[in-house]
Amino acid sequence: MTGAVVLVSGGMDSATTVYEAIDRGYEPHFLHTSYGQETADSEFDCAKSLADEVDAPEFIHVETDHLATLGASSLTDDEVAVQDADRDSDEVPDSYVPFRNANLLSMAVSAAEARGCAAVFIGAHSEDFSGYPDCRPAFFEAFQSAVDRGTKPETTVEIVAPFADDSKTDIARRGLDLGVPFEQTWCCYRSEKPACGTCEACAYRLEAFQRLGERDPIAYETRPSYADGDETHF
Repeated sequence: MTGAVVLVSGGMDSATTVYEAIDRGYEPHFLHTSYGQETADSEFDCAKSLADEVDAPEFIHVETDHLATLGASSLTDDEVAVQDADRDSDEVPDSYVPFRNANLLSMAVSAAEARGCAAVFIGAHSEDFSGYPDCRPAFFEAFQSAVDRGTKPETTVEIVAPFADDSKTDIARRGLDLGVPFEQTWCCYRSEKPACGTCEACAYRLEAFQRLGERDPIAYETRPSYADGDETHF
């Protein structure tokens, strides 16, 4: 089976990406990073649990403390509070970690080249576009050019963002179809457990499940209704 390095945060997007990679015939080598984020322990536990669930051949854990040292994100800087979701804003949110995906993809490509893997999977999606500039298709295309020029001539590593044109709801739907154990995933930016229910990550996640008429299986401190017209508080 062809190997692929999958960037696995412990969240629902990357978990679905793991199952998508398997469905496409790849053997997933997990790469999980701890970069000083508030919920690092929960994310690590979920990523490791998922690796055990799919019997991944490898779980690579890398601590990238430099991102916390550089700061400028509410996820890594204790002096910057994680804000509640603002669904109407087009501004880059305070949860943006400057150029994080370039850092993570660089490590993933290094791992893929070292192991002879043919691809690197990342779970970015279309609703990240406005807020996170390093989640856009143009960024992945540019990064692919850098990979093609910066690896050995005999190396071929494809950057695969299978949900780059999809919504969070599309990811939830695909994950349910693939049997992703969403109860083993974590998305909250603010707290270890239970999830807060009001930060940006929780809002997108809850909205996706609500739009599908499904109850998100993880625990929340509060479960607001985010889907249009939804009054059922799934």
